[in-house]
Amino acid sequence: MARKKKPSEEPPNNNAEYTAEDIHVLGGREAVRLRPGMYIGSTDQRGLHHLVYEVAYNSIDEAMAGCCNEIIVTLKQDGAVRVEDNGRGIPVEIHPTTNLSALETVMTTLHAGAKFGGQTYKVSGGLHGVGASVVNALSSWCCVNIRRDGKVYQQEYEQGVPKGEVTEVGKADDTGTIVTFLADEEIFGKATYDFSTISERLREMAYLNKELEISIFDEGKDSERTFYFEGGITGFVRHLNRN
Repeated sequence: MARKKKPSEEPPNNNAEYTAEDIHVLGGREAVRLRPGMYIGSTDQRGLHHLVYEVAYNSIDEAMAGCCNEIIVTLKQDGAVRVEDNGRGIPVEIHPTTNLSALETVMTTLHAGAKFGGQTYKVSGGLHGVGASVVNALSSWCCVNIRRDGKVYQQEYEQGVPKGEVTEVGKADDTGTIVTFLADEEIFGKATYDFSTISERLREMAYLNKELEISIFDEGKDSERTFYFEGGITGFVRHLNRN
């Protein structure tokens, strides 16, 4: 006698239509804004902090390459965040594959960055080829200033879309990158930054990169902290043991 099938063994209903039209193809920016949690984990305060860390990781990569020894993070009064370093500055010449400036490519294209080639960055502090473009896509506005080759270049964006071309806006006698962004309320609601939490993460970054100075300023609370450790990771271990 044939064994009676259990309910769970009944064949699934395959009558529902599933066609090529059900496959949605999203560009990088659209995908990030539709499913931000896939890229930054959440859209609460933790996700908000992740934006800061991703931009800072770009600067950390420059430090790990021996080309940067100072990073400044500023929580601005209007809710924006500014991250500045004295690295080489993101290149601005035209990229051979995208036919866009290298800056625009990094800021608007997922998986675009010097870390993937293995030459510019032998080691990396974060997946910044994703990070820079994700931060840009999740910001209501973003402005990047580059000091490089004796000039200052700038490009502005709204929700990850360039407002114009990279333009020369001045002269420079040093090099570096400044990224200023305002996290989009459409994504993060009323979430706010916590100075202590961000400070602790920056402290860890400083411990792991000896002789790198990292400062954080909170304009709204008039708070500031600076981290610099000659001992690097050995000092970090001592710090953990004390706590």
